[in-house]
Amino acid sequence: MNPRQPPSHSRRTALQLFSAGALASLFAGPRLARAAEARPAPKAKALIVLWMNGGPSHVDTWDPKPGTRVGGPHKAIRTATPGLSISEHLPELARLSGKLAVVRGLTSKEGNHQRASYLYHTGYAPNPTVDHPSLGGWVSKRLGAPQGGLPAFVSLGGPSRGAGFFGVQHGPFVLQRGGAMPQNVAHAPGVDGQRFDARLRYLDSLEQDFATRTGDPKVEGRRALTGQAVALMRAPQLSAFDLSTTPKATLDAFGDSDFGRGCLVASQLVGAGVRFVEVSLDGWDTHTDNFTRTKKLMGVLDPAFAALLQELERRGLLGTTAVAWMGDFGRTPRINANEGRDHHPGAASAVLAGAGVRGGQVVGETDAEGQKVTKRPVSASALLATLGQLVGLAPDDAAISPVGRPIALTDGGLPVPELLL
Repeated sequence: MNPRQPPSHSRRTALQLFSAGALASLFAGPRLARAAEARPAPKAKALIVLWMNGGPSHVDTWDPKPGTRVGGPHKAIRTATPGLSISEHLPELARLSGKLAVVRGLTSKEGNHQRASYLYHTGYAPNPTVDHPSLGGWVSKRLGAPQGGLPAFVSLGGPSRGAGFFGVQHGPFVLQRGGAMPQNVAHAPGVDGQRFDARLRYLDSLEQDFATRTGDPKVEGRRALTGQAVALMRAPQLSAFDLSTTPKATLDAFGDSDFGRGCLVASQLVGAGVRFVEVSLDGWDTHTDNFTRTKKLMGVLDPAFAALLQELERRGLLGTTAVAWMGDFGRTPRINANEGRDHHPGAASAVLAGAGVRGGQVVGETDAEGQKVTKRPVSASALLATLGQLVGLAPDDAAISPVGRPIALTDGGLPVPELLL
């Protein structure tokens, strides 16, 4: 065979692939319509995800094992919730345990950071044939942006997983630090509103011509993104990102940290109508010096998470906002030679609170050392399906991928009924 000549069956293969995609799209039509009709009534108007980047140790936070050979130096404290003791370094959250649903049965097979992050953001294991939308992307696509120019999906403290094949227009608006105003939201020096609008019209004309000639959906995505940027510049509630006039007592309650300020901004954003906010706290990849590092991290997490729930309640938003705490995976109960804990996807914890969540309970259980889930395992796709249902997305809600195949919200995961009111 001539290596420069394509195989003789390539055209047939292409037609087969096209036909398969076309048939999938054809038969998906009724299914998509049924899924749209069957969407559950949302319990929450907005969702805040607290993402613990690096993989938080479940046995040092929400599932401690005091008195065992793997327990480490952190002590456990009781809460008012039956069967729930948590780390001594989470005292404020312990006092709010009646609002929390602690999932101790979380489990997956993904022990690599990138793959695990993909799984817990999309409900799917990575697949080279499709770039799955994250839950934030689904929320943006299905629920849309709020009135007034703010984005539907905001990520504070670092980039979140994007919107996959939904396009960049449904991806996150990213700010590296909570409390910092978005940059470049004012006109450049010497450019007044009239001149700015003229430039926009010229840009739109160029992009429209290019979009017509190429037919590339990515071009339309970029055009939509430009429109979103302009809307943000003109948004009357742009001040939701700003903490410059926030009372010192409120700032202090969240703690002096970027994560704390991110949580405070998240409460302001959902109050302004933003649908999905992710706030990241980095540093949980504790292969070395686990106990010193987790103590410090919990010192940041505890006041911020607790103050977020209290601020949402004070503002009358806790009944319309769901909050989730989660990360890449758990950590090994076994303590390594560097006083650290390594990646452990087989057992992990997550926490839910707020609108539609049945608080004051523990779901799932691990063995005496936190090595294995022994009761009520919960998969990543089930957790994502639960969060989706809270905001009105059905687990079988599906969208057509670029190759014509229907892709559901998660990879077969169903909501966990015990977690829902």
